[in-house]
Amino acid sequence: MTLSLEQLSRCTVAVDLGASRTRVYLKDSGLIVDEPSLAAVNSRTGSLIAVGSLAGGMAGRTPEHIKVVRPISGGTVVDIDMAQRMLRFLVNDKIRRAWRRKPMLRAAVCLPHDAEPIAQRAAVEVLSALGSRRVELVDTLIAAAVGCGLPVERPEATMIVVCGAASTQVAVLSLGSIVAAEKVSIGGDAIDYAVIQHLRSVHELMLPSQGLHPLHLALYDPARMGCEAEVRGRDVATGLSRTVLVNTAHVREAIHTPLTAVLDAIGRVLRECPPDLVADLAERGIMLAGGSARLPGLDTMIEQATGMVVRIADNPDVCSVIGLGAMIEGKIKPLHLDAAHN
Repeated sequence: MTLSLEQLSRCTVAVDLGASRTRVYLKDSGLIVDEPSLAAVNSRTGSLIAVGSLAGGMAGRTPEHIKVVRPISGGTVVDIDMAQRMLRFLVNDKIRRAWRRKPMLRAAVCLPHDAEPIAQRAAVEVLSALGSRRVELVDTLIAAAVGCGLPVERPEATMIVVCGAASTQVAVLSLGSIVAAEKVSIGGDAIDYAVIQHLRSVHELMLPSQGLHPLHLALYDPARMGCEAEVRGRDVATGLSRTVLVNTAHVREAIHTPLTAVLDAIGRVLRECPPDLVADLAERGIMLAGGSARLPGLDTMIEQATGMVVRIADNPDVCSVIGLGAMIEGKIKPLHLDAAHN
């Protein structure tokens, strides 16, 4: 994947196929789709029943023959046909017809760092199904850095940590390119799993995915650190519904272990960077982006481990698609150097 601002400026649409949410940015219109990457399908007939938020509301509440699936995992399309059908429903007919009237329509899509060729082809096939004649592939790390307002086109080191649902990506960028990068399979889903395991072992409570919502609200609110949150789930022994009070401080301790993998990735990236760039980073700090950037205690852990200032982007969950949108709008200008004179 190479970054060509000239080619990107010819694109009409920018797409971020995330494990958690799918987002579509239309040139001159802005963000037009921001929905969960979910589809509900009838396994008997193969018919698509619902997508996005509506499908998310069905999770765990459907009869056996209706399955709620994720056609995208870790930013990679794992079910091309279902991803095409999901995206077709998310993008309304009017916009889809407008795309098809343009024979040279181009699209840009974010992909995780070091995405395999098969993952790149899958993304291209999904966008081609909507009428795209050419698809530009952009590294999520670069798109997110642009969306955060980092000067990626300058000869200055910038560091970004993109925390997604299924993975976390870390990179140092300079002059529009990635100097060093790492990807670990730890994200918001792994953190949720750690919380669910904690509640099962300590409180003997089985929690559905929707049951994490009140706990998320308590965890992400600094004012409620150390307070208790009311959580309803199913008793492991009796199978009956039960409500418990959960200490948020204990939950924060439970999620500390998976977060250490993110710290290890940051350390490896810093060790791969030239000393001059590391010196730049000591002054500029680290930017957190992605839907899980507000994981409780993550910014503090990184600050303590690196000694650098850590900032969370203003809108961390949409940084990638907003950055990609800025590129297709032509808002990012490459650095031009005048020819040297003797």
